[in-house]
Amino acid sequence: MNVITTTSELTATCARLGRHPVITVDTEFLRETTYYPLLCVVQMASPEEAVVVDTLAKDIDLKPFFTLMADEKVLKVFHAARQDIEIVWHQAGIVPHPIFDTQVAAMVLGYGDSIAYDQLVERITGHRPDKTHRFTDWSRRPLTEEQIHYAVSDVTHLRDVFAALDADLKKRGRNDWVSEEMEVLTSPRTYDFHPERAWERLKTRVRKPKELAVLIEIAAWREQEAQSRDVPRSRVLKDDTVGDIATHAPTSVEKLGNLRSLPKGFERSKWGGDIVAAVQRGLARDLSSLPKLEKPRNNSNGAAIVELLKVLLRMTSERHAVASKVIATVDDLEQIAADDNADVAALHGWRRELFGEAALALKHGRLALAIERGRVVRVDRE
Repeated sequence: MNVITTTSELTATCARLGRHPVITVDTEFLRETTYYPLLCVVQMASPEEAVVVDTLAKDIDLKPFFTLMADEKVLKVFHAARQDIEIVWHQAGIVPHPIFDTQVAAMVLGYGDSIAYDQLVERITGHRPDKTHRFTDWSRRPLTEEQIHYAVSDVTHLRDVFAALDADLKKRGRNDWVSEEMEVLTSPRTYDFHPERAWERLKTRVRKPKELAVLIEIAAWREQEAQSRDVPRSRVLKDDTVGDIATHAPTSVEKLGNLRSLPKGFERSKWGGDIVAAVQRGLARDLSSLPKLEKPRNNSNGAAIVELLKVLLRMTSERHAVASKVIATVDDLEQIAADDNADVAALHGWRRELFGEAALALKHGRLALAIERGRVVRVDRE
């Protein structure tokens, strides 16, 4: 198979693919040493052909590809689409639409939480994909015949996977469930990430408004630094160190040097002064304007309620053959345990009908769980 390396070839190929209502798409990229993913290869397939695009070729402009990704008449099928979409968003400022994510569809149809592509292919088609080149260096040139074959097989098997999942969704009447997920996945807000919101990704728990103010500033500084140097966030500061700085709020280079989470002498680098300045900006913030910190939940039975909700969630998942992760997360359950009107996905749309109403009924004693013949069953008490 010839690899597409010129704009004219890509233009003609995208024109052919654009005449089909459905195409499958995958990308190969590297991001271990960079902030932004380096797009190396794009592979696409229609029912009639499969192509591989060398996105690093010297004489290629990817505009025809991006135009195809935005074509509303063509459904783009991905597996685990988020990173693929993120790449298109970063390079072209568009979000592919409409799309179909086979990983999400598989979760809705009970194939388990976040099933891997090769496992899904094997379960649906019986074919066991060759995983040898999954972690190959896709930036090296020339591409080998084995790499090209691997790339092509990804999108050709994806055609069969899509056909099977789409038919099953229609049979079970769950197309709308997947469509709802695709709206979130294709929302520009999902990918339009600003440094001021970088702290939201951190698992660091801060307890005081002052700590949150410093955390916001330090996380934003790290994000900007990682973006400007195009390096992973952890190359600038590790997450634990960001939390440590937020907690101790060192207001001088000397105090910064006392933190054990920083390498020895780090405070004397050019970053030391930047971090201290970010700490001082955080301490100067108007605390009343900060996001509200989540207060500790006072319900002494909260943990027990969450455990019961987990049992109900598992029962619901098994009964309806839907991955539990796509119905509700542990955080959803904790919020439901604390607040009947929690703004979580599990209390909206099809999830509320499937699980949310029963979760509230269990919480308020209108529904109970019992064991019959070795199985947990629900007992309505109204």
